[in-house]
Amino acid sequence: MPLIKRNWTSDEADEWTKEDWYAIIISPFSYVLITLGLAMSLFLLPLGFILLGIGIVLTFIMFYIIDPKLKSVSEGYEKKQREYLKNLEKIQRWEE
Repeated sequence: MPLIKRNWTSDEADEWTKEDWYAIIISPFSYVLITLGLAMSLFLLPLGFILLGIGIVLTFIMFYIIDPKLKSVSEGYEKKQREYLKNLEKIQRWEE
């Protein structure tokens, strides 16, 4: 079993998994590091550039982990929405 799952069905992606927890843990660190790194970089402090770089890397890692899951949930929602709109159109045209 891989450390990070990349292929999801919409039903699987709707459940809480370890990938969600990875994103929950990484997210605050990336935001704080980007904020501190940017502020310190504006004062031209070397540590600021390092923190900013680490924050950007963590943000990309978080995106890599959670994006396939979010896309799968979105595709499932769009499919349900299309079916609902087709059904609604049938009802409005009195086709039933």
